Amino acid sequence: MNAIEKKLLSGDEAVALAARDSGIALGTGYPGTPSTEILEALGALGGNARWAPNEKVALEVALGAAYGNARALVTMKHVGLNVAADPLFTAAYTGVSGALVVVTADDPGMASSQNEQDNRRYAVAAGIPMISPADAQEAYDLFFDAVELSERWKLPVLFRMTTRVCHSKSLVHRRASPLPAPRPFFERDIPGRVMVPAFARPAHRRLRAKLAEIAAFAETSDLNVVTDGDPALGIITDGVSYLHACEVAPAASYFKLGLVHPLPIERLRAFAARVERCVVVEEGDPVIAEALRAAGIAVESKPEMYRFGELDVNRVKRILARDVSPEPPPPKGKPPELCPSCPYHPVYATLHKLDCIVAGDIGCYTLGVMEPYRAMDTCVAMGASLGVGLGLRHVLPPEQAKRVVSIIGDSTFIHSGVSGVMEMVYNPPPLGHVVIVLDNGITAMTGQQEHPATGRSLEHGPAGHVSIEGLVRAMGVDAVVMDAFADPAGFEKLLVEKLSKPQLSVIVSRRPCVLAAADIRKWDKENAGRMAAGCGGCGLEVGT
Repeated sequence: MNAIEKKLLSGDEAVALAARDSGIALGTGYPGTPSTEILEALGALGGNARWAPNEKVALEVALGAAYGNARALVTMKHVGLNVAADPLFTAAYTGVSGALVVVTADDPGMASSQNEQDNRRYAVAAGIPMISPADAQEAYDLFFDAVELSERWKLPVLFRMTTRVCHSKSLVHRRASPLPAPRPFFERDIPGRVMVPAFARPAHRRLRAKLAEIAAFAETSDLNVVTDGDPALGIITDGVSYLHACEVAPAASYFKLGLVHPLPIERLRAFAARVERCVVVEEGDPVIAEALRAAGIAVESKPEMYRFGELDVNRVKRILARDVSPEPPPPKGKPPELCPSCPYHPVYATLHKLDCIVAGDIGCYTLGVMEPYRAMDTCVAMGASLGVGLGLRHVLPPEQAKRVVSIIGDSTFIHSGVSGVMEMVYNPPPLGHVVIVLDNGITAMTGQQEHPATGRSLEHGPAGHVSIEGLVRAMGVDAVVMDAFADPAGFEKLLVEKLSKPQLSVIVSRRPCVLAAADIRKWDKENAGRMAAGCGGCGLEVGT
């Protein structure tokens, strides 16, 4: 594609293309809607992309690459940044040598999430610059700015996308020539990279000095675009909200933020002063409005009712009209449900029949909470099923405690379930505990992505294979592998037996996802051929 060609791309695909064109040496992450397609697209373009066991590990791998003067990309959905927050905050202190761009894909309205947190607050809390594109073209263009910003100030840069930006498509102009990539090398910098207190204290001061410099840069940067229109109405906005607002009030004056942290406070102050009415239109929390009001700038924020869910043209029209009348209810849709041939059906039927107290987890198997089973009592975060189940076992009266079961998927177990097993071993409840791992051989909920327990790479080629039951047994816990779909009666008998004994048990119910089974057979056959030919992957079996 040359400089004058256009291509219809989603925001995720545009980020992948920009990563390729900006010399990203390594892309890593954990699948999570709406960010998943970025690494898949990067891999399809020939980029170096791979799935990590979880977001924390992904960020740490990318951080290591950036310490080595290479450019790195990390992708995750908004709640994934919670998992990666520990290294993120300290990475702001250590800084980087090569560019490090961290994509956080927020999910306003919770299309596929357990909360709708606004990760613009992470930029403020961690002290890291944040860029916010409005569409696929901006996702492509502003990615280069994120790379340049990161390398100029030697800091990680947060790249905030939202569901509409990730999944909506628009025409994208590609750069005529790629950005030359730096040569990776390692230069020792112990005071800058080893965050013991003596080194961290001056590092914090350096970080704040950098943020002050970036704030000054923001005052004149073309990342923030001012359009002078009708002075009767000024709109300050960022991301996809800008497009909605333009449809509602095309004649208004606009201050469109591309760099949302640090904010160009004085430039915003001047903008607000020259319009009669200044309204902040933003999706999610009133982050920008609160910052401006704290700086003494008189702006209107949206009413509280518009804090929830995505914005659209009609909602922005209501915000500008100060309309706080009840919104019409959304049309009723078909409730989500497990696939008719899903291997989880006999598991949930048994849990329902035995009236188990089920600590659940994040995945397509969360649909076990729906009719007809209603066989899930808690669902909090990735891997939480084990800890929550153990907590219930510790405090409930015996007749209830012995009915508690933790249920978790294979990808989620790899993501953050292993530490729960360690807790189970270290602090076993008096009546023991039972964990059910639903292993369908893929990360089904986000669109059939691989993970370390599948033995296949992001591109479905051969990779090292982690054995779930091997890990469990290595920690001294009894593990039984069976197919509950093929033998429902046998599964029920096994579960009754395990619940009746004061011991720690893990049942791995293994059967491929019905939607992925044919592909899994094809990939495994191809990989077996590659391994027999002596190429691709190491074939290492871990945990046996």
